[in-house]
Amino acid sequence: MGVLNVTPDSFSDGGRFHSLESALSRAEQMIAEGVDIIDIGGESSRPGAPPLPLEEELRRVMPLVYAIRDCGKPISVDTYKPQVMREAIAAGADMINDINGFRSEGAMSAVKAGDCALCIMHMQSDPQTMQQKPEYRDVVAEVTAFLHERVKDLETAGIVRNRLCIDPGFGFGKTPEHNVELLKNIGQMQRILDLPLLAGLSRKSMIGAVTGKPVEQRLAGSLAAALAAVAQGAAILRVHDVAETVDALKVWQAATQEPNK
Repeated sequence: MGVLNVTPDSFSDGGRFHSLESALSRAEQMIAEGVDIIDIGGESSRPGAPPLPLEEELRRVMPLVYAIRDCGKPISVDTYKPQVMREAIAAGADMINDINGFRSEGAMSAVKAGDCALCIMHMQSDPQTMQQKPEYRDVVAEVTAFLHERVKDLETAGIVRNRLCIDPGFGFGKTPEHNVELLKNIGQMQRILDLPLLAGLSRKSMIGAVTGKPVEQRLAGSLAAALAAVAQGAAILRVHDVAETVDALKVWQAATQEPNK
């Protein structure tokens, strides 16, 4: 899953693809690099980010959805707003990726009809406050329990299970130590919840905490985290560096796949 942020203020690539022309160019580049899913985001969820008005998010996201919906790759829209979900689905989006786990009023009803995929993410608090002092007694157990409850709630609402995937929400209300503990237990979380897991580790602060590198120098650390996630069964990697991640996966798969018998 390639990240395509049409925002002026995202933590890593804010402002780079803010215009429709630059966003289209980046989408074409990611397709050439081997992306499987394009994830469009119109609102920054970096720590401390203020909420974005609905109309501004629609103005940023919808022209791009219409422009690339026939590109031959599934399109995901990263939003927690029910109205954006509705309009994105009507425009042909293949996935809704919700950092708020479909907890906003009206979110479940917005996605109930149709068959697009839904990614349920864990976030403690909200982007404005989530990194002020995140606390857990057992981060793996608590995140797993939250995702289990959200899956149950969506199923109770009539949303079939095979539309769902889960995301532990690396960096969303977690310390670097919490993030590392979650990364170590991706396999366990998938086994308990029995759903595909999306890992969004690319360039995040946990990479910086481990390596001491600023965001623009976190490629090697991001690739290592991606391979650690895949080694435990992660189904989707949400990344900024598509070409490099594709190459790393090709080499890792060549080295680890069983020989033909």
